Amino acid sequence: MQITQFYPVLMVADVAATAAFYKCHFGFEPAFESDWYVHLTMPGPVPVNLAILDGTHETIPAVARGKVTGMLLNFEVADVDAVHAALSAAGLPILLPLKDEDFGQRHFITADPNGVLIDVITPIAPSADYAAQYSAEALPG
Repeated sequence: MQITQFYPVLMVADVAATAAFYKCHFGFEPAFESDWYVHLTMPGPVPVNLAILDGTHETIPAVARGKVTGMLLNFEVADVDAVHAALSAAGLPILLPLKDEDFGQRHFITADPNGVLIDVITPIAPSADYAAQYSAEALPG
């Protein structure tokens, strides 16, 4: 199997409000919009896609209909401090304060209107103990 594209689809109760959140706070742009599904893209050299779906829509098998649970989105950015300042000023909840991690990240965690966690990350150099666990091509910082 050859996967040609991969992106998360969040099943939510309010498609429009969720799409507006990601457009306003993270710069996503709509590629397709309907009342039950919005496909968002982020312009740039690496395409990023995120879809928002009415969790009760008939395309979802009845057994799986509902809201998203157990989801954490990682958004890697060039300047996590600037994003933290902007999202804090916008009133988004900061569930994990901005901090450096020995495993090679400077990050914070916020959440979308559905409670989906969003971990905003800038890679940094890991401690020596963690650096030894990375492959050479994946070593941050």
